[in-house]
This record gives sequence, C-alpha cells and structure tokens, in this order.
Amino acid sequence: MADITAEAGQSDASGKRSVNAGAKPGQMLAADGTPLKKSLARALRVQKMRALMLIAPLLLFILVTFIAPIADMLFRSVENNIVSNTLQRTIPALAQFDPDTTDAPEDPVFEDLYYDMFLAAEAKEHTRLGTRLNYEETGMSSLFRSSGRGVDDIGEDQIDALEDLGKHWEDESFWFALMTGGDGADTTEAPLDLARARLKTLTGDYFSGDIGFTPGVEISTLLPATANEYATFAEFTFFVEEDVVAEEEPWEAVKLALIGELQSGVDLSSYAGPGASELREAQETLQALPPVDFRSGFMSIDEDWGANATWRVIKVYSPTVTTGYFLNAVDMQKGVDGVEPRPENQQIYIMLFQRTLIMSLAITVSCILLGYPIAWILANLPTRQANLLLILVLLPFWTSLLVRTSAWKVMLQQQGVVNDVLVWLGMVADDSRLIMMNNQTGTIIAMTHILLPFMILPMYSVMQTIPPTYLRAAKSLGATNWTAFWRVYFPQSVPGIGAGSILVFILAIGYYITPEIVGGTTGTFISNRIAYHISSSLNWGLAAALGSILLGAVLILYWAYDKIVGIDNVKLG
Repeated sequence: MADITAEAGQSDASGKRSVNAGAKPGQMLAADGTPLKKSLARALRVQKMRALMLIAPLLLFILVTFIAPIADMLFRSVENNIVSNTLQRTIPALAQFDPDTTDAPEDPVFEDLYYDMFLAAEAKEHTRLGTRLNYEETGMSSLFRSSGRGVDDIGEDQIDALEDLGKHWEDESFWFALMTGGDGADTTEAPLDLARARLKTLTGDYFSGDIGFTPGVEISTLLPATANEYATFAEFTFFVEEDVVAEEEPWEAVKLALIGELQSGVDLSSYAGPGASELREAQETLQALPPVDFRSGFMSIDEDWGANATWRVIKVYSPTVTTGYFLNAVDMQKGVDGVEPRPENQQIYIMLFQRTLIMSLAITVSCILLGYPIAWILANLPTRQANLLLILVLLPFWTSLLVRTSAWKVMLQQQGVVNDVLVWLGMVADDSRLIMMNNQTGTIIAMTHILLPFMILPMYSVMQTIPPTYLRAAKSLGATNWTAFWRVYFPQSVPGIGAGSILVFILAIGYYITPEIVGGTTGTFISNRIAYHISSSLNWGLAAALGSILLGAVLILYWAYDKIVGIDNVKLG
C-alpha cells in the first residue's frame, strides 16, 4: 500500500501531523495512517479504473459495431417521418377526412397537396414518398411520379391569363422588386424563417445565411401566401440551385398563390409600393376567371387521386412512428378500423419464419448426429491421428463459402455426382433420379456440411476434458458399454452439445447465400427476404422489422435454453 497517497491525519497546534488523528479507537491503520478499510477501497477503485481503461477499446468497438447498428435497426423499423415531412400542409388538412364516408377529401386539401407536391418535385423527394407508400398500396409509386411531372400544368389557364397582362409578370426583376417592397422598405425575416423550416423538414438540410433577398413587410402582410411561396422559392434557388434570386423567374406555385389571393378579393386600395398598378390590373382581370380547380388538376394527372384507397393509405401512414413494418412482417396491415390480415396472396412472412426455424432445427440435429461420433473419435485417437482428422474437419474453413455451395449445387443436381453414384450402385433407377436441388433437402445437406465444424469443435473440446478412467470404472462395476456411455460419458459431453447447438442454430437462421443458391423457392429462409429488401426493393424499414423479429426469436430461444439447460453449463473447452 506504499502507493496510497491520501492523507490521514490532521495538524496539531505545533504544526506537526498526527498520524492517527482521524482514526477511531481500535481501528486498523495503513502505513500512512489512513484507515485500512478506506485504503483498501481506494486501491480497489484504482485497480478497477485500470481494468476499465484496458477494456475500453473493446467496449467502444462493441458499441460502434454491435449496439449502435441494433439501435439503428430498431429505429428504422418504426420510423415513418417521410410522409409528414413531405406533405407538410396536406397531412394536417386531412385531420377531418374520414375514408369510410367519402372517397376523396375536400377541395382545400387538394390545394395544400399542390404546394406540397410542387416543392417535393423540385427537391426530387416525391419519388421517395411514392416508394414508401407503394409498400402499402401498389401503384402509389407511379402515382407520385406522374404527379411530380404534371403538377406544373395545374392552373395553367389562370397563369396564362396573368402573363398575358404584360411581360412584367414573366420578368424576374419585377417580381424581385414586388416582393422586397423596393429600396428603403421595411423588411421581415418571418417568411424566410418559415421557408427554411419547411425546406429543412423536407430535405433534412439546414439553410442559413444571407440570400440577397428579404421580403417587404407591407407586401408580406398584404399577400402572405405569395410572400411565403416566394421566400421558399428564393431559399431553394440560392442554396440548392445556387442561383441568384433576383435573376430567376419564380415558380408556378408562386404565381398561383398570388392568383388565389387576388381572386379572394384582397384589398389593394391602400397599397402604393412596387407593382401597385399591375396588381390592381391583375386583380380586376383574374376575378372574372374561375378559381383554380386543384381537384380537377390532380384528377387530370391521375384518376387515382379520387380513389378512397389513395387517401386512406396517406392518412393511415401519416404518423411519424408506425407499426406498419412490424405488421407487414407478420402478414398483417393497418386499416382504417385497425389491424387486419393482409390479402391471402400477400401472406408470406409467417411461413418463412416457420420454415427458417424448423429447417435450422433440422440442420442443428443433423450436425449433432454427424458431429458427435467424429468428435468422440477425435477425443480418443492418439494425438497424431487426431490432428490429421482435425485438418479434414477444418478444411471447409479454408475454402470459400460460395465455392462450397456451388460444389453442392453441382453434386446434388439430378445429373450430379450423388445421383450418378446412387444409379451406379443400383439404389436408384436412372429414370427416377432424386431431386435434391432447389428444395429444402438441398438446403439442409449443404448447410449441414458448412456448419458441421461449428458443432464438432465445441464437442471435441469438451470431450477432451472427460477422463477415460470414468468409463473404465463404470465397466469395472458391471456396466455395459451402452450403459457406461449413456449414464457416464454422455452427460459430461452435454455442455459441448449445447455450445455447438446454440452456435449452429444461430448461424443457420442468418444464412442467406446458401439457401438462395441451392434452396429454390421452397428452401429459402427469412434472411433471404431481408437481404432482398436491403439490396433490391430498398424497403429498409421492413427489413429492419424482419431482423428485429428474428433477433427477438433468437433471444427467446436463448432464454428458454438457459431455463431448461442452463447457460452456465455451456462450455467451449
């Protein structure tokens, strides 16, 4: 305890230290006068801190490579921000919409949809939303793609009437002066703040800084919708397109916002800023025209905008957190009235989960039956012969998984090596060759071969520790070979069987390359669907939900094994 530096005593009146001043009567002290119990506790804390520092890199590695991916997977399985983030105005407007009573919502909802769709199309976000909703209702992807292309045509007649009043309505400098209020006018940041929040929600990017444009207070108060749309246009033009705001003609959405406000009868009598006469002229002309029919505009793009199924899906999947992925993973879906089964022709995942668990169990059992005798032989052979046989056991580790799987595909086909041998031996007729490829049989055979070393090695390591004298003692007491094995040897080898079984089973349910190559349509696992959604359909939410369920199933089986056998009895050597 020489390295303990804590002080244990207090100074007396003469300035000298009293070694045992802080000690209680009868208390044991360390060499420096500190109470022994306190010194030991401090020394243990130092040792624990040193041990923690040594394992800190491992803990960090586990956190980054294991815990964080699992947390991200769980988040993706319930995350559903894309609907509300893309349709920022439409979703709140749908609060009163009842899919049970009407096929489509009221006209104002279509107007909100227009502005959301226009901005999403400019930002190329509408296709992502269509892809997300297409997972729930087939045809939504094409609906959003066509709407993104055709949204510019909505209100075309009213825009043409506005532009026919003069070239100034197509002049970017006129619009810039109109929205700024001219030199020396009071300005406000409110429309820009709203536009930045809108773009950040849509794209996930943060926009800040001077864009060379600030809306005028007077025009923002008089025409708030137009000012907000122009501010959004300005922010997008500057930050995303990297153009000068004053040199770009505003979007059709800005013009339709202005047309709508002029047709609503906004009072322009007191306005004397830039474009005052042009605004009054436009209002007089536009009020004679019918208002923009946003509903008809969307219906002309695609009639599905009038279908109940379209709006039902949008409303049902509008929350930012959804259970839809998990419901889909168990062949269920969210309906307006609650959870309901998916159509029978779309129910596949429960069957795949059952097949995965049953076949993984079959593979585990086959590995036990084949691996136990080999492990016993390895444990009882002389060292030289055992090492030679061990090399053969480890040989699959030294070859590519894809090569081994491809080899089995060649061997198991009807004209393959296995069938040729069976025909040569006379066990199978030439016209009745066994079908062992593209089915469950091929998957079990190939994966048993691949996973067999993972079963043999734990059993071999445990069997090595079993003294052979136990069997001789049992036999000397009158036990038969079978009784000695079953009553004495086998119970001691159970920890190796348990370790190998857990290892093989967990590895089996996660394999997807081998089942994909040799399994066909009846021999694939749930992991194949997870890989498909990650790499092909890009439905990461559903893939995460399937992975989470598979993880939960493994943890439940692990818990059950611990209760029945005891995880403390599992040994790898």
